[in-house]
Amino acid sequence: MASANAVLDEAQVSALIDNAGEAAGAALRSLLSQSAVGLAIWDTHLRCIWVNDTMARYDGIPRHVRLGRRPREALVSDSAGMEAVVRQVLVTRNCDTGREYRVPTTEGDRVFSASFLRLNDDAGQALGVCMMLLGLGDERWTGDRLAVVSAAGARIGTTLDVMRTAQELADFTVPSFADYVTVDLTEAVRLAEEPLDRLGLSEGRIPTFRRAGMASTRDGAPESLWSTGDVVYVPKTSPFMHVLSTGRPLLDPLLDPSQERWLDNDPARAAKISEFGMHSLLILPIHARGVLLGVAVFVRADNPKPFDERDQLLAEELVSRAALSLDNARRYNRERTTALALQRSLLPSRVHGGTVMEVAARYLPADAEYSVGGDWFDVIALPGGRLALVVGDVVGHGINAAATMGRLRTAMRTLADLDLPPGELLTRLDRTFIRSIEDDDGGVEQPGVPAQPRGATCAYAVYEPADRTCTVALAGHPPPAVVHANGEVTFPDLPHGPPLGVGMLPYESVKVELPPDSLIALYSDGLVEERHQSIDIGMERVRKALAQPVSSLDEMCEAVINTLPTTSPADDVTLLLARGLPPHS
Repeated sequence: MASANAVLDEAQVSALIDNAGEAAGAALRSLLSQSAVGLAIWDTHLRCIWVNDTMARYDGIPRHVRLGRRPREALVSDSAGMEAVVRQVLVTRNCDTGREYRVPTTEGDRVFSASFLRLNDDAGQALGVCMMLLGLGDERWTGDRLAVVSAAGARIGTTLDVMRTAQELADFTVPSFADYVTVDLTEAVRLAEEPLDRLGLSEGRIPTFRRAGMASTRDGAPESLWSTGDVVYVPKTSPFMHVLSTGRPLLDPLLDPSQERWLDNDPARAAKISEFGMHSLLILPIHARGVLLGVAVFVRADNPKPFDERDQLLAEELVSRAALSLDNARRYNRERTTALALQRSLLPSRVHGGTVMEVAARYLPADAEYSVGGDWFDVIALPGGRLALVVGDVVGHGINAAATMGRLRTAMRTLADLDLPPGELLTRLDRTFIRSIEDDDGGVEQPGVPAQPRGATCAYAVYEPADRTCTVALAGHPPPAVVHANGEVTFPDLPHGPPLGVGMLPYESVKVELPPDSLIALYSDGLVEERHQSIDIGMERVRKALAQPVSSLDEMCEAVINTLPTTSPADDVTLLLARGLPPHS
């Protein structure tokens, strides 16, 4: 059936073209095969005998599926009503125009205008009915601009992630506003380690942007020369550079590749424009708080309506909203990068237990959405061949938390030189911490100044190789785990002193035995706590991981870290493992 109808459609349409005259026939061929108007033709038996590719792009029904079928089987919107219209036009000869044709999408309905025209032969006899479909955009874009901008606020800038924000802008505007959208950012928003100015020219084009987001009505965005994250090269004389240098938008409602001289230096882009019928272009600068972040490019190809001034005003409002989110993400990422660099510089590059213990440690920073915390770990040599093991956690995130962590670690090392019992050391550290807070701001928070962290937790253990014991004191910190030689894992019941910075009570110390071939594990709460899970679940997860036989402490560290429910934790994760070595080893 389908093949017979395919022959019929070719024959009928060929007859129409052959009888139209040379000029009219050429125009008709272009209209049928290349037009941005969706076209479908039904014969007098209401069978579809022709459909162009544009129709399929508009409503998603492939050409081969539609051929040979009645309107009620070949349309997605009010198909029974549309079939009645086709029949009525066939009988009455009257055109029917401006009917609404809705195509459901994941972003909401896309609205088209459907018109129907009877086709006659030279004798006035009916050959069939032609349906013409014009894209109008959906109601969000033809109605209240304020409602559109409000909807954008809920969809754009949902995270402090630059790439995701750029992609959200592109996704929001396709297909309702444009058929193809790209968001390209300058070096002001660092998306890679390699600066753009270190990259060389390419075929007369300069590396100007990196692609942060793109969307298209076509799967895989075949219009694009670059993938997300790639360097984008443009000619010096291109409209992209003009927008970047002037900071002003550029509206080219009728894009004509033959008239755009800058495309002579960008033949690949010119070929894409011609291949996909891009006919209208809008380029907007992305700037926020005085910084030019990049450009947003909007293109229409399938939608025959060119961009106009009203479209530009609406797009400017959407880009302006996205620009603030991008700038917030840029600032946040810069601060996180600085905090992470500070954090890593303040942590020991490696830990060593000397001749008394084998040690291994891991530090995993919090996910970018939550920024770096103030976790630290340390291994400190003490007089008499003893060893101090430390894991701490400053409350809060960011640069202040990292800086506070560095001060606490330095203070603890100074106090450790006094060879104090763990409980007394934490008591003195608590007083030192409180004095540092008071020195910073006089004990009063100042408007506009980021608050200094006012709390920290810590586990401090001193290993005595002579009797294989660890004397442990806790300041609001999770208890250590002891892994015995037989694989049993226990969490000793230890006094939980208050967090540092509270200044309430002195801290107590308790001895924990560490027999031969056993080990002790100190960790931060990020290892065992999850927002949506009880801490008991996390403790059990860690217990099972520590109980597994491994060949080295490094391997055990990896095994424990790999049990985390996510590779992007909401809090820093720190783990310190230590095992006593045999005497004189």
